[in-house]
Amino acid sequence: MTGVEELLLSRIRDVADYPQPGVMFKDITPLLADPAAFTALTDVLADTAVRTGATKIVGLEARGFILGAPVAVRAGLGFVPVRKAGKLPGATLSQAYDLEYGSAEIEVHAEDLVAGDRILIVDDVLATGGTAEASIRLIHRAGAEVAGVSVLMELGFLAGRARLEPALGAAPLEALLTV
Repeated sequence: MTGVEELLLSRIRDVADYPQPGVMFKDITPLLADPAAFTALTDVLADTAVRTGATKIVGLEARGFILGAPVAVRAGLGFVPVRKAGKLPGATLSQAYDLEYGSAEIEVHAEDLVAGDRILIVDDVLATGGTAEASIRLIHRAGAEVAGVSVLMELGFLAGRARLEPALGAAPLEALLTV
């Protein structure tokens, strides 16, 4: 484990039985409150954006906004939020997807992603991969290319990576930490 990984992991708090009994929630707010840890995370993700040739960062609602926006600034790229349905004004593209107990829908402004864009998707956690997979579909429908997916933490036991890899093709999926 690298020094950066150790720093990040040391700033993630486990919260038992949240949001429901039996769940161990990984709280990143202590990491965000620590300027050294947050800067280290931003730098690593910005390096990934540059290395993958990204031209824009997509942040997934909501913690992907917190991580993705400073990454975009650090890498000198644009930032595009992917929101839950009904949160963006104006013309949008939407993508529905299934959850374990229901369905959801995400949206992006129709004009924010165009042919020729190379998109790095940034989020805090890769769990089952449903939201990330829907965002990949949305990016492709907009005519843009996925440069990769980069997350702070992957919950390996939920098999999100296996779900995403077919949609990603040759684009990388990088997790700084796997738990």
